[in-house]
This record gives sequence, C-alpha cells and structure tokens, in this order.
Amino acid sequence: MVTKKHWFAGPGKYLKKWMWNIRIKKLRSGSEAGFTLIEILVASMILLILISVTGLLVTRNVGKAKTTSSKNQVQIFSMAVNGYFLDCGVYPTTEQGLKSLIEKPILEPVPGGWDGPYLDKTEIPNDPWDNEYEYKNPGPQGLPFGIRSFGADGREGGEKQDRDIVSWKD
Repeated sequence: MVTKKHWFAGPGKYLKKWMWNIRIKKLRSGSEAGFTLIEILVASMILLILISVTGLLVTRNVGKAKTTSSKNQVQIFSMAVNGYFLDCGVYPTTEQGLKSLIEKPILEPVPGGWDGPYLDKTEIPNDPWDNEYEYKNPGPQGLPFGIRSFGADGREGGEKQDRDIVSWKD
C-alpha cells in the first residue's frame, strides 16, 4: 500500500533534505563564494583612510603633550630656582646654571646657605625634544633669571611646536 506524503506530515526528513540541497548548491556556485577584487579594494581603501586619520590625530596630540610637558618642567625649574634664592639670598649665575639646583655650586659665588637639592632628580633632564634647557641670569625684560626650551626645532623662535617655551611668558 502506497501512502501519500503530506506537507504537514512532519518537517523532519524532507526539511533536512531541502536544506542540504540548498547548501550544496551554494557551495558549488562560484558566483557567491568569497569576495570580489573590487570589494577587497574598497575595504582596503576604507581601512587605509581610517588608519591615516587616526595617525594624524595621534601625532598632533603627541606634539601638544611634549609642549605641555616642557611648560610644566620650566615651571618646576622656576620654583626650584626661587627656593634656591630663598635659602642662598642670590640666584644661581648663568655659569652655575640649573645644575646648582641638584649639586652645591663650586663656581664663585659659592652660596653659604645652600640647602638642596631643590629637585628630586639626580641630573637636570633635557626637554621632551632632547635638547638642554637654557638658564640665564639676569633674565630678559629685567627679570632675575630666565629659563627656556627652544621647542621642537631646537632653535630660537618658531611657531606652533617649534615655538620657544620660556619662564617669562605664559
């Protein structure tokens, strides 16, 4: 006796066979497998654009961070020089320089009240661009001293990241 198969007889066997046939057809048809060259090129271009924009933003922020770090270091040196003055009654000479903040000067005039070190460092650090800070006594504009970083280019003057960071201006 032949039984008639109804669609409501249960999805089990027939549904599985139907799904299997669809999978095999997809695997065999080459038009749907993988990505086209155009799709890969478009995706690559989008990634390159995103990477370059991110790189520019990071580079700009690194420059700002170096400038801020240098400003902070100049302020720390200024406070230490003022502490030196309070103890010794004189500011370090240009020849004694910032080194006098961590070691008692041996060059004349040797201060009698030196009670340093005035910095927590064992040596005077360079600026973020690996240049030495400049210390002058007397300073510019009638000030008792001046401390300067020459910026990214290491030369006097400049704009943006090349601008000098000085103790006598904001």
